Amino acid sequence: AMDWSLPMLHCAGAERGWLRKRFDRVAADASALPLAESSVDLLYSNLMLQWSDDLPAMLNGFRRILKPGGLVLFSTFGPDTLVELREAWRRVDEQPHVSPFADVQTIGDAMMRAGFGEPVLDTDWITTTYTKPRALLDELKAIGATYAGSDRQRGLTGPSKIRALLDAYESTRMASGLYPATWEVVYASAWGPDEGAPIRNIY
Repeated sequence: AMDWSLPMLHCAGAERGWLRKRFDRVAADASALPLAESSVDLLYSNLMLQWSDDLPAMLNGFRRILKPGGLVLFSTFGPDTLVELREAWRRVDEQPHVSPFADVQTIGDAMMRAGFGEPVLDTDWITTTYTKPRALLDELKAIGATYAGSDRQRGLTGPSKIRALLDAYESTRMASGLYPATWEVVYASAWGPDEGAPIRNIY
């Protein structure tokens, strides 16, 4: 198990699940994996890649550590994710507030350029609902899913701007009285290429 957050790894150690056995835990940055080349049989990543600002480099790192014939499985968010929140912010100001997410074509192309074999991608749209827009904002903050781009607005967002955002989100209210949030989830799988196959140029 690998995570940037040491507390998350402590939690993982306490939750062994159905394996009922100990496993190694490594605190590391996924963009600089501290693992040997061709050392991993299976690489599984769930909803992490969307926070990378260099997807091709991240996938090249995955490809480097995967054994020939090894399997990579990952999920990430697509561009329709949080489309309601993105539109509500657009009504408030022109600053970026929601992270951009790569589409399935871009992800597939990056996998091919990295040299993965037989990539397969699929997309699903999931809608979660909230009793009020503020609950969505609180959830995103709690999981650390805030916009972290270099062009982000510095300083705290004032209460008047938050109020304007919540008012703009009102237009999404459904007949049930709940507020939706869309999550476009991209699922991908691929195989490690034969030994000696070069990692392709990402540009």
